[in-house]
Amino acid sequence: MEVCIRMPVLTDSTSDSTLTVSLEQEELFPIREVARLTGVNPVTLRAWERRYGLIVPTRTESGHRLYTLTEIERVRSILSWIERGVAVSKIGKILARAEPLQALSHIIPNNLIEADYAQWQQQVLVAVNAFDDLRLEQLYGQIFSSYALPVVFQDILMPVWKQLLQRQDQFGGTSEWLFLDGFLRSRVVQRLLLQREKQPRRVVICALAGQCRELELLVAALFLSNGRSAVRVLNIGQRFDELALMCERIKPLALVLFSNHVPAPELPRRLNRLAMSLECRLLLAGDASDLAQESLAGSSIGCLGNEGETMSQRLKQFLAGNLDT
Repeated sequence: MEVCIRMPVLTDSTSDSTLTVSLEQEELFPIREVARLTGVNPVTLRAWERRYGLIVPTRTESGHRLYTLTEIERVRSILSWIERGVAVSKIGKILARAEPLQALSHIIPNNLIEADYAQWQQQVLVAVNAFDDLRLEQLYGQIFSSYALPVVFQDILMPVWKQLLQRQDQFGGTSEWLFLDGFLRSRVVQRLLLQREKQPRRVVICALAGQCRELELLVAALFLSNGRSAVRVLNIGQRFDELALMCERIKPLALVLFSNHVPAPELPRRLNRLAMSLECRLLLAGDASDLAQESLAGSSIGCLGNEGETMSQRLKQFLAGNLDT
């Protein structure tokens, strides 16, 4: 049973500093409950707060820490970056770049937004479990009619895809994942082809070898095309040493390399060497983009990030010459 404390609604005579903390009713969780929900022990939670400033809980008059649902999700985000091999000391900068995208959080509480996403995700899971392609097609259209493209994939569909990917050791899990994966790949390709028909010159995107699955690459291409750029996707397995040849013949506006893995130490050197052989911009996208940003500072290589809205915005700025690396 989850334990929560509700902050009281204060009167008009309440001081401004107090209003900042409790302008509206908010669920707050004690540290032991946060530890239970996230699997992170209280000692570690306190260290993340004191040493790195990654979380800032509310304090009671007696000094006890209380955490909002948003902070609990932040703890889970920190865990996901640690699992990818990122040092705790670097996670703060990564989270800070992503947080401006939470533009609606001051209007609609995060827990209500997440509950809405969860309802759609559950309906998608039911359709996948039944291998019901007609119902899945219907849901796909309904979700798109309700949300912007980045939200559709980043916050609703791709989390379901990842959840099924992790269930492949269960009986039927592989079949369910393949069913959803094939459905989404076909729909994303359709959208990319429609976008390419509108733009003669395009951006080329390619995965670094073994560092993402095809759907992740296609969705990244869709995010970039959302910025009104036609995007051509090179097949998984494209040789790194032949990228300059491909660009010489295709003549794209930019080459985007995509990776969701922790970048290898030699990646900046390889990218800089490739950039010298290209006549177009060289950009990096995906989780590796945030992780390699410091090591690429001062180079000609631009980092697009791993968030849908950020990726499309930065691509437009780089192509317009309005954003420095």
